[in-house]
Amino acid sequence: MLEPAKAYDGYVSYSYLEPGTDYAAFELADEIGRVPAYQGLDLTTEQRARADALLTDNVVISLHDHPSVFPKHLERDLHGYIRGGRETTGFAGLARSGMTAVFDNVMDGTCCISSPGGWKWQDVLHDLGMRMSDLAHQDYLIKVERLADIQKAHEQGRMGLVFALEAATMIENEVDRLDILYGFGVRQIGIAYSEANGLGSGLKERHDGGLTYFGEKAVARMNKLGLAIDVSHSGDRTSMDVIKASTKPIFMTHCGSREVWNTNRMKPDALIKAMTERGGVIGLEAAPHTTLSKAHPKHSLESVMDHFTHLVDVVGLEHVAFGPDTLFGDHVGLHDAFSSNLSIGQAHGQVDYEKQEYVDGLENPAECFYNIVGWLVQHGYSDDEIRAVVSGNILRVLEEVWV
Repeated sequence: MLEPAKAYDGYVSYSYLEPGTDYAAFELADEIGRVPAYQGLDLTTEQRARADALLTDNVVISLHDHPSVFPKHLERDLHGYIRGGRETTGFAGLARSGMTAVFDNVMDGTCCISSPGGWKWQDVLHDLGMRMSDLAHQDYLIKVERLADIQKAHEQGRMGLVFALEAATMIENEVDRLDILYGFGVRQIGIAYSEANGLGSGLKERHDGGLTYFGEKAVARMNKLGLAIDVSHSGDRTSMDVIKASTKPIFMTHCGSREVWNTNRMKPDALIKAMTERGGVIGLEAAPHTTLSKAHPKHSLESVMDHFTHLVDVVGLEHVAFGPDTLFGDHVGLHDAFSSNLSIGQAHGQVDYEKQEYVDGLENPAECFYNIVGWLVQHGYSDDEIRAVVSGNILRVLEEVWV
């Protein structure tokens, strides 16, 4: 990974407070060096220099990540950490990532994952407000609300953070809550997170009822507000309905091709094509045991890039980006702890895979784009092609969506 950004001054989350007095303190996972560095790339000195220059000289955007630091001892501390609603941002890791901006999908720690039937409105606002308070006490991360903020971050050697939510479940049947979320700074939102809600069906449901009438109303409001829409965790019919209902291009921020790996968590190529025909972009996923492939069934950078090369052939390079969906800490252990609420069994279906401790080469936000760009350089992609998939394609959609 890269050296720390010069604009980063060493700030640590909530350091303006006293741990143990103002909030419960937990021993957190290492942001850097938690697992061995990836050894799968063999770049020449010239190739490494080119890859590093592409990272430092250009805008680089993650379409989906969770750049929070989780407890080192998950079994003991996770529930208390999540219920506290005070997520720790991985500033030190992000400062070495090479990213210009990251779509930070707030974990909604006090509700959606720690208890079934979560996504409570008041808890989501609590989590968003807490994160924004932390950001307001430092100068490295910039809260992104418009395209100019991403450009500002790039020009100043800083990093932009785009607040996002994986589902709109918490708005219940009140469409005006989308306006409130927008006012808080949310700029991207999913329709449903695996389970059905008032807008439509999630990917785990036996029967996909499609976008509801209220869901159509919500999509129309998202378009008017300038909220980018994501269908990564929505069912296939619901996703298609959203594609048709939206007057603006939409995202699949973090998934892959079902033709490469046949699970519900991936999207069928026909659906991906329908999205891209209306200008949308897919961000490639790298959360553990998702974007596997027959050629690389042990999840690694190579597995994810099998989805990349396939989708470049299917929909064109101009519609592909990266949404790694990584975090700082034991992501596999986190999935184990949340397995019932995350619907992992339903998402994977009957496909067998070999469980791993981490995704080799795409383990956390600090290393993802360092290795992705290195892979693209090694495999002969041009500078313009690399710029397109690490930011240009995303920016093209945002220029149309963010009003």
